[in-house]
Amino acid sequence: MEIRGVLTLRKRQVLIFFVLLGLSEAHTESVHYSVAEETEIGSSVANLARDLGLGMEELSSRGARVVSDDNEKHLHLDLLTGDLLLNEKLDREELCGSSESCVLHFQVVLENPLQFFRAELHVKDINDHSPAFLDKEILIKISESTTIGTTFLMESAQDLDVGSNSLQNYTISPNSHFYIKIRDSGDRKIYPELVLDRALDHEEEPELRLTLTALDGGSPPKSGTTLVLIEVLDINDNAPEFPQSLYEVQVLEDTPLGSWIITISAKDLDAGNYGKISYTFFHASEDIRKTFEINTISGEINLRSSLDFEVIQSYTINIQATDGGGLSEKCTLLVKVIDINDNPPEVTMSSITKTIPENASETLVALFSVRDQDAGDNGRMVCSIQDDLPFFLKPTFKNFFTLVSEKALDRESRDEYNITITVTDLGTPRLQTQYNITVLISDVNDNVPAFTQTSYTLLVRENNSPALHIGSVSATDRDSGTNAQVTYSLLPTQDPHLPLASLVSINTDNGHLFALRSLDYEALQAFEFRVGATDRGSPALSSEALVRVVVVDDNDNSPFVLYPLQNGSAPCTELVPRAAEAGYLVTKVVAVDGDSGQNAWLSFQLLKATEPGLFGVWAHNGEVRTARPLSERDAAKHRLVVLVKDNGEPPLSATVTLHVLLVDGFSQPYLPLPEAAPDQAQADSLTVYLVIALASVSSLFLFSVLLFVAVRLCRRDRATLGGRCSVPEGHFPGHLVDVSGTGTLSQSYQYEVCLTGGTGTNEFKFLKPIIPNFQVRDTGRNMGEKENFRNSFEFNIQ
Repeated sequence: MEIRGVLTLRKRQVLIFFVLLGLSEAHTESVHYSVAEETEIGSSVANLARDLGLGMEELSSRGARVVSDDNEKHLHLDLLTGDLLLNEKLDREELCGSSESCVLHFQVVLENPLQFFRAELHVKDINDHSPAFLDKEILIKISESTTIGTTFLMESAQDLDVGSNSLQNYTISPNSHFYIKIRDSGDRKIYPELVLDRALDHEEEPELRLTLTALDGGSPPKSGTTLVLIEVLDINDNAPEFPQSLYEVQVLEDTPLGSWIITISAKDLDAGNYGKISYTFFHASEDIRKTFEINTISGEINLRSSLDFEVIQSYTINIQATDGGGLSEKCTLLVKVIDINDNPPEVTMSSITKTIPENASETLVALFSVRDQDAGDNGRMVCSIQDDLPFFLKPTFKNFFTLVSEKALDRESRDEYNITITVTDLGTPRLQTQYNITVLISDVNDNVPAFTQTSYTLLVRENNSPALHIGSVSATDRDSGTNAQVTYSLLPTQDPHLPLASLVSINTDNGHLFALRSLDYEALQAFEFRVGATDRGSPALSSEALVRVVVVDDNDNSPFVLYPLQNGSAPCTELVPRAAEAGYLVTKVVAVDGDSGQNAWLSFQLLKATEPGLFGVWAHNGEVRTARPLSERDAAKHRLVVLVKDNGEPPLSATVTLHVLLVDGFSQPYLPLPEAAPDQAQADSLTVYLVIALASVSSLFLFSVLLFVAVRLCRRDRATLGGRCSVPEGHFPGHLVDVSGTGTLSQSYQYEVCLTGGTGTNEFKFLKPIIPNFQVRDTGRNMGEKENFRNSFEFNIQ
């Protein structure tokens, strides 16, 4: 009970004290004291008894006490000694922030009679904070073409100390390219700038790592460091440019968090990555970074934390625009916080239409009313929407408005409108309320499907598998819904000989084209047709495009040897005189390939020879020639294997075997050929078929000639009644094909044929070949036989 009574008495005394304090007169003189921050608790600041001229007993009897203006008990008075003592450690930065002067005001109160003395305690700064960079790493991109002397803005360090203990200097680690320049902003702050001292070379050194050190002026000085990473880029000759160097914006102090403040936009004339600009804050204090945020891509600045006009009236934000090449430019944004009136305008939506057809004009979108509970200018309002929209506001009666479309709209140009209705009062400061309406435009089928290309060219390799996807056509319709659903079809072809339905088909839903059967380049190299695209609107609209299918040749045909013809029963034998010199044309291998292009380019190669080095094959024309003069020591029989290969991928090939006999003259008896090797025992199936076909055709032709001659002779016998048939004089006009001019054969062959009558046998005689190209040992004898040969018959075939 006694303790509760004492507490009640003290509360009454305190109340009476503050009442009397307000009514009494203050001592006009102020006593000034100073103390360094972080001084230990209980340290003596001054002796108040001595300074006030009071004795110890008077201090105690008059209830002397210390009262601070901020009601914090930083100090207390020792009544026994009269000393003013620290009640806690004082942190200047916590008490006064970045203010140069830090003063704590307090009063010394005496009772009986009531008297107080004003006093000030100056808290002196000590060097208890090191400079610190907000970013542990600073990335700077610099083009290698940057001129010497160019400066680059860098983030400054933060030092909570003031005066000589604050940030005083910057240094950079030793290097051959840069040095630091100190810039004084005029507000007692210094900022570092990186200055290029020697030209950079991206190829020599694409990256530099430097250490930036911030030093304060304390004793001893304290420092802070950050890593400066410099990327040396290729040439970028245009830096970003802001339309203006200073932007000012006024922001209401009750602006919601996340609100858009302003968009800072810079332009860069470069293209590609060098023209892409990123936006950042620089030289920004921690308060700025906590309050605002910037979109590095768009430059939009949004509010991050609440504003308070009573705490900070304005923000000066330095914004840096850096392009992809490392060049940068800065501007300053001044954000002024505006005090508010307490009632913003209100918008009440009565009706709203969120979807309107695109072909309708002057359609009612919304009906709404506005009001402001304030009076006078603070209650007067202005209502508006964006200027670039095809809508307008129309006042009706009192404070009602209608939002109406001013013309017919085009959904394909824009299918959605975000309309912001802004209501602003005329108070000071002005308040505004925004109401956003999203209006959707419904579709009308007024656009035909459009192909991505007017014509398509599809490449298909021959011998494809059936139902192979060979390509696609695509058409788009700017309409929406069913009006934009496109179906594809094959249009009738104008070529009656093109079986389009059996060649390709189309997927009606996605436009994929398929080959219905395997294509053969040798039969069909290319064909064209048209495809149609139709939407599902009402009425339906359509368009068409041309499709050209090109068949790409595949290496599916091996080379075929025309000469010498290979068969198992009659091998080809070439005769070569031993007197032949080097380069003598023995024969020529003739081959063809059914493919085209490089698949049909043929090359020839000698695979095997009885005596290597004696014969050679020309790679491009297949001519077989002697590589050196022949001698008596060379074997008489030679077997050559020639490889014929095309240029396809993979290459296909065929081989041909040649038998060569070395003779002293063509009167030398025929030398038998060696037996075929075991690997040649089986003839190629294609060669067998060709031999059979040629034999059949030759037999049929021979039979026809014999039949024709027999009929003619019989008719003449009947006309002359059994007399002797007359044989026409002169040479028969027919000719055998002589391919020696092209180098296919080594000799020209002539055959003389004579049909005789009168003997009663009517024979068709074939004589031995006449070979005029070579000299025979018995020249006179052979020439005589040749003359007798010619004189014995009345016509020949050459």
